[in-house]
Parts: sequence; C-alpha cells; structure tokens
Amino acid sequence: MSPITTHVLDTTRGRPATGIRVRLEVQGHDTWTQLGDGATDDDGRLRTLLPDDAPLDHAVYRLVFDTGAYFASLGVETFYPRVVVEFAVQSGQTHYHVPLLLSPFGYSTYRGT
Repeated sequence: MSPITTHVLDTTRGRPATGIRVRLEVQGHDTWTQLGDGATDDDGRLRTLLPDDAPLDHAVYRLVFDTGAYFASLGVETFYPRVVVEFAVQSGQTHYHVPLLLSPFGYSTYRGT
C-alpha cells in the first residue's frame, strides 16, 4: 500500500465517492511537483498514489481532488470545483491516511489511520 492513502465519502449520498481523480504533489522551494495520481475505487479509496516502498521525506504534501468532475458526472452543482488538502509529513512517519468527507457545498478532512 502507498505510504499516502485517501478515502472519499460522499456525505450527501451516504456512500463512497467513486472515480474521483486525485493528484499527489510535494512542495519544493517555489513549486509543486507531482508524485502520483489515480482515481478512487468502488469503495472510495485510493491506495496507489506512491509505490509501496516509497520513502516519505520531511516535507509539505498536498492532495488535489477533482470534485468538480465528480459532481458533474452526477448532474449535481457544486461550489468546490476542486479540494486541495495540504499536510506536513514528519520525519520517521511511514504512513499517512487523509480521508475526505464531501458534499456539494462543504467538506472536511482529518488524519486517519
């Protein structure tokens, strides 16, 4: 499993958010570099953003969720065309799980296990 994973739940529909495109990036001095991307599976999970044995550097990372395309595919208007979640990886940590609870007009996130 990737050292950085996510799980997206559509709280309006009460089910996993399937097929959301997600991009993983790491912050450099003045730029962001893409490390991986993929789409959530039938359970709303994405476990393949990085190779299983990829090391995590002490850095700021971000997950960019293409929520606009997801809601458009459902015929639902949304206020958020994308959700960007930035988080800091500390030295010595080997896994970060970053769930996203999503609705067309709000979202929340937390560090999971």
